[in-house]
Amino acid sequence: MPDQSPKNRNPLPLSAMSDALNGNAGAKPADSNPTITGAGTFPCKGCGGTLSFEPGTGSLKCPFCGVMNEITQGSEQVQEEDLIAAMEVMDKAASAAEAEADDKLVVKCSACGAEATLLANVTSGKCPFCGTPQVAARYSRKLIQPKSLLPFVVTSQQGRTLFRTWLGARWFAPSDLTKVASVDDALKGWYIPFWTYDSQIDTSYQGERGDYYYETVTRTVMVNGRPQTQTEQVRRTRWSSASGRVHNSFDDVQVAGSTSIPKKDLQGIGEWDTENLVPYRDEFVAGLQAESYTVDVKTGFETAKLFMLDGVRMTIRRDIGGDEQRITSISPRFYGLTFKHILVPIWIAAYRYSGVSYRFVINARTGKVAGDRPYSAWKITGFVVMLLVIGGIIALIIAMNNR
Repeated sequence: MPDQSPKNRNPLPLSAMSDALNGNAGAKPADSNPTITGAGTFPCKGCGGTLSFEPGTGSLKCPFCGVMNEITQGSEQVQEEDLIAAMEVMDKAASAAEAEADDKLVVKCSACGAEATLLANVTSGKCPFCGTPQVAARYSRKLIQPKSLLPFVVTSQQGRTLFRTWLGARWFAPSDLTKVASVDDALKGWYIPFWTYDSQIDTSYQGERGDYYYETVTRTVMVNGRPQTQTEQVRRTRWSSASGRVHNSFDDVQVAGSTSIPKKDLQGIGEWDTENLVPYRDEFVAGLQAESYTVDVKTGFETAKLFMLDGVRMTIRRDIGGDEQRITSISPRFYGLTFKHILVPIWIAAYRYSGVSYRFVINARTGKVAGDRPYSAWKITGFVVMLLVIGGIIALIIAMNNR
């Protein structure tokens, strides 16, 4: 990660951030018209067949001869990008990007020659005519190119096992849920977009420190109909003014780059091991699907700031000390602002039951799962009836023993 010390970065107050977007950021801006280089399909070194990435191996596998084709990593490194420069470019290009926001990306299949239009926010997939895995040759101009990703670790077979286990462990789920969900066909491999943000923050604050002390208070109470004097210790709080300055450093604050997966499901499958990011290569995406971001880098940073400022307030409370703290004002100054646009892997199953859609998600790095499922009214009713019967039997036994 680049040096983020104050001597190498000019502190940026929140009030001046919007002004900085129109000024000279001093760094090369992020590419507003990026390309993803490399071929859309990859031939097998053994038989020439079209390869797909094999999760959990770091290689491409030939579905015809089974030969594993190792992905050769280049000399490129995972790097942070200047956030202010990226937001400046985004603002300047906003009107032009808006005009192209609904453009669809057309790709030509290298196997059968057919041209296919990818779905909205999808940048890779299979040819609808011959099933050949392929990656789009370039993104829409409104997008910042992902330059690193986390490859799949959990295999498709492991994912199906996790899905079956999860469905089987759902209490009160309909008995035929596994069949309706069509396990083998429902689970799909996807890369979803994330942003990560780094920042240094210096914050001046004003507040109050509360210290507990105790006073002896005498009261008259009635005991057995007679007045009686009692003493007790009552806690009080002594408040005093407090002020100071604190420093916080944040690394890889993660924000989802789309809203296609509900927040509760993303939280359920845990955070991503961004320390293991590898530079982006088309080979990692071949045969899988990749979603492009719908939450832009600027909007994502607003979400990251909320998380960062919560951390700043925790630091301020520790700095104030005492038993209680009140924060009346803060003046944070952000600097060393950098970001990464990354892709992270999930296995996802979307299925319908009784006309209602449900979703199941697996973190394809750790195997942690989250999702929704339907409930069986019959099973819930049966369980309630069983509890009532058991309660009635216990009550009858107690009544008989008390005779």
